[in-house]
Amino acid sequence: MIARLVGGLGGSGRVIALRADMDALPIQEENDHEYASLREGVMHACGHDGHTAYLLGAAKVLAGMRGDLRGEILFVFQPDEEGGGGARAIVETGVLEGVDAMVGTHLAPRLPVGEVGLTYGPSSASVDNFKIVVEGVGGHAAKPHQAVDPVAVAAQVVTNLQHLISRETDPLDGVVVSVTKIHGGTTTNVIPPRVEMEGTARSLSEGARAGLPEKMGRIARGIAVTHGASCAFEYHHGPGPVINDEATTAVVESSLKQALGAEAVTRISPSMGGEDFSSYRKAAPGTFVNVGAGNEEKGIIYPNHPPASTSTRTPCPSG
Repeated sequence: MIARLVGGLGGSGRVIALRADMDALPIQEENDHEYASLREGVMHACGHDGHTAYLLGAAKVLAGMRGDLRGEILFVFQPDEEGGGGARAIVETGVLEGVDAMVGTHLAPRLPVGEVGLTYGPSSASVDNFKIVVEGVGGHAAKPHQAVDPVAVAAQVVTNLQHLISRETDPLDGVVVSVTKIHGGTTTNVIPPRVEMEGTARSLSEGARAGLPEKMGRIARGIAVTHGASCAFEYHHGPGPVINDEATTAVVESSLKQALGAEAVTRISPSMGGEDFSSYRKAAPGTFVNVGAGNEEKGIIYPNHPPASTSTRTPCPSG
């Protein structure tokens, strides 16, 4: 959903877009707070309910100031950020044509409430997924010499994919390759014929990202062939890296310092987490801002995805 506010001063002016993502996540909420999710297996984790709330608040405040504004403001309430296609779908409608600058935000528990974090240049990583299937020859576990063990081959693939980072990647490039899912076999005394692996590959630059599919496929297939197995490799591109526009970031930084004080605005390092805000950057200059949400005095120190307010760690199904 997109709302449009036209300033009341008349004449031409800049068009600014503000974005909030609205997704719920596939997590069972374990809180008993009044705002807890009413849907089984679904909760508004990751701060997305906060994003929606404060963009609604901004719209209310700015609508009250309409007579003092020139130009236009677009309020972009975006679905499917977690799926990675929501921003792209909005851009493809053409509704952002003519936008001069766009700002996205995300609640950040690593920053205290009242503090805002900015990044010049790379802000978050691309999010690509891959699947590797190793085909061997099954057999009895007591006679491994009569089989081609895909489990052993898969273990070598996992280990050697890390050599891609340590020996084939510029140390100054932000790249991560993680195998997060392995499945093979059904019992303890049988070597299976097949092992499947899946994971994520991330980068802070399109240049480093471009070489990952070829290098990863070469390593996986090469190890499989060396051990007499075969390998199928699939690589799926998701959202690209978010690269903040320096001029837009500078304007936002100046405005935040005026509103909050210079001490409340801090420079932060890029994150290897993902954000489909990168699609908007193809349509307009923009910047992505982290809004502090941590509060040690109230015990609010947990990350964005816990199922309960007492949790400190939980698997993150997104980002």
